[in-house]
Amino acid sequence: MRSTERRAALDIIATEVRACTRCPLHETRTNAVPGEGDPDTEVVFVGEGPGVNEDRDGRPFVGRAGGLLVRLLGHIDWVRDDVFITNVVKCRPPGNRDPEPAEIAACAPFLHRQLEVLDPAVIVTLGRFSMATFMPGVRITQAHGTRQIVDPATGARDATVFAMFHPAYALRDPSVERLSFDDVATIPSVLLEARTRREAAGRSPRAHAEPAAVPTPAALTNHATPRPATEADDDQLTIF
Repeated sequence: MRSTERRAALDIIATEVRACTRCPLHETRTNAVPGEGDPDTEVVFVGEGPGVNEDRDGRPFVGRAGGLLVRLLGHIDWVRDDVFITNVVKCRPPGNRDPEPAEIAACAPFLHRQLEVLDPAVIVTLGRFSMATFMPGVRITQAHGTRQIVDPATGARDATVFAMFHPAYALRDPSVERLSFDDVATIPSVLLEARTRREAAGRSPRAHAEPAAVPTPAALTNHATPRPATEADDDQLTIF
């Protein structure tokens, strides 16, 4: 699929998301949040759902958790425009509560179609609800920083999934934040492995820029000390 075709297909999905009434979340949303990013990317980040800032702006990860995600990407010399960012739930659950199974199921076809269009080599899950979509039956405290092959039934035909803590949770725990910087440093090598596996399986390589070299672990002395979480923080602050 050409870049223009991918962008057009993603725009159609986004329009449907913004008009969706499949579950009760549409009754309390300000804006649905379809997701955004590079239609030609090989890496998709999938979080849990919009928070208050995302609901206001209609964009994913624009609050404090989004700021940490930008810093995590910067740790490997990437920017958010290099990737595609979305969530398993496209509308904010009231009070930033956990999304309910029926809400996740209602949004699942949108995520499935986005992954079909993007055809990523790597899916990075952010938090336990996203991880459960691609790595069912595991605990994030054990699975973070690990990878496995994605079930094609998710919409990702031939991808590798890599699990990370949700940035909102990392902001609440300095040790988790340090682990997140260690984990994200692995993503470029995961991408290279995924490309090699796909090409060995006969997939035509997508035109892409080489990822940045994997940085050596750095002292994380410049990261802000987390403050107590509030409802105004983006995304679900109960993720761990």
